[in-house]
Amino acid sequence: MPDIVGSTFVLAVCDLRAATRFYVEKLGFTEDLHVEGWSFLSRGACRLRLGDCPDAMPMSQVPDHSWFAYLHVEDAAGLYRECCERGVPIWHPLGDKPWGMREFAIVTPDGHRIVFGEKWPAG
Repeated sequence: MPDIVGSTFVLAVCDLRAATRFYVEKLGFTEDLHVEGWSFLSRGACRLRLGDCPDAMPMSQVPDHSWFAYLHVEDAAGLYRECCERGVPIWHPLGDKPWGMREFAIVTPDGHRIVFGEKWPAG
């Protein structure tokens, strides 16, 4: 069976310029390409495409478990500190979960919820 070798998340945002600024300035992404109505971003193995959709229903109006991503990271505590220092809105604080993950969650200005997790105990 052929392997899946990567993934890209495509998100509707109400204000493309503001959303791009949030992902770059607050979450450390790099804008790789900008074309009319789209911003292509990356950080490590994560790829995003933000689409300008000013009339889209905000994700903040979607029920609780509608996360857009669960991202596996190497240093959840370090990333948590980075997010806190940059003023990223925290949805769930850093904690060790009974399913063997150390994780935290944020919420973006458009209401997208992202969970970051590291296998715990590490190693």
